[in-house]
Amino acid sequence: MQIFSTHPVGILQGELGLFSDFENGGEMWTGHGPRERRTTVSFSEPFRSIPAVQLSMSLWDFDTNTAMRAELKAENVTENGFEAVFRTWADTRVARLRVAWTAIGDVPHDDDWEVY
Repeated sequence: MQIFSTHPVGILQGELGLFSDFENGGEMWTGHGPRERRTTVSFSEPFRSIPAVQLSMSLWDFDTNTAMRAELKAENVTENGFEAVFRTWADTRVARLRVAWTAIGDVPHDDDWEVY
């Protein structure tokens, strides 16, 4: 559980097209076996500490002739951003994918001060 004390809480949201491989014969559409696509997301403003990040698929376009196998994760989360990671495996064919994200965490405040 992430508990916020007296600091203000910030929420940032965004959406990104992770890939569109059917247009150019990319590996998510034509490949087999383990495949991964990783994209760095930078926050427009930094959080005070590492935020909680939630991802969801806002558009998915899978081939219906194969099983839909997928993993979507936020990795390497920092105060400044994270990596959106999509993985698939075996014979799954993914034409395109769009990801929505939300980051929630405490943010700096003008009243913050540090003792040296």
